[in-house]
Amino acid sequence: MASSSNYSLASTIKLNNGLEMPRIHLGVYMTSGNETSRAVTHALSAGYRAFDSAEWYANEREVGSAINSYLSSSANDSLGLQRQEVWFTTKLKTNSSYDATKKAIKRSLERSKLAYLDLYLLHSPYGGREKRLECWRAVEDAIEEGVVRAGGVSNFGVRHLQELLDSKPRIIPAVNQIEVHPFNTQLDITSFCREHNIVIEAYAPLARALRMKHPKIVELSRKYKCEPAQLMVRWSLQKGYVPLPKSVQKGRIVSNAKVEGFKIEEGDMEALDGLDEHLVTDWDPTDAD
Repeated sequence: MASSSNYSLASTIKLNNGLEMPRIHLGVYMTSGNETSRAVTHALSAGYRAFDSAEWYANEREVGSAINSYLSSSANDSLGLQRQEVWFTTKLKTNSSYDATKKAIKRSLERSKLAYLDLYLLHSPYGGREKRLECWRAVEDAIEEGVVRAGGVSNFGVRHLQELLDSKPRIIPAVNQIEVHPFNTQLDITSFCREHNIVIEAYAPLARALRMKHPKIVELSRKYKCEPAQLMVRWSLQKGYVPLPKSVQKGRIVSNAKVEGFKIEEGDMEALDGLDEHLVTDWDPTDAD
């Protein structure tokens, strides 16, 4: 279990392909238009360097445009931030075929106008074994062609991951993005990924604010003098995950990432682990055929 007391927006994690990826990403699920653009701009100003989009979210264009605009703006003059210092993730909407996946990657590049994709994920295991493996081959080829830097999956259960590994892929997924928080710990999947050096990205790390008033969350937030959201982001980091907190409010975007001032004690980490109730806040395809 990772337990550094120095987590911040500058922290990174090494993927199994050797790339360093930021430890905290801004999620942009269910945001659109100017709302998305403003959130990305606020996040860049606050020090975020990673953004999680998807074909399904229909906001790749807004995220990419906001990144490019910020990089060329006067706000960046003193920082001198470069494209290679910003991490952009997007995802394949449907596992249908090799050709469709290659075309989807090309469309994501065209919409985002970011020259390359830092991380490209199969958004779900839906479609069946053969479609999953076919689409993964397209991701491998995109990596070898240089238009994608790292590949991964999302919402894959242990069976889906095992079948992919059993197929002897040229490239092992670097990431599995799943819903993970103290109220849905997904121990079978997280343990498998740890064993195979696949980084867990935790979406909905705040449980979509459904348990912010839980007595244990309130108690520990008081103990560590932090916000409930900060406690949950910090839990995710100390577990070794990469949390994707989502907000469109400038103040929340800033505060969600202020987790460097405290470290959750081992006993309190165990207490938070014990809150697991398999709370699914959106969808759970991890047991799909």
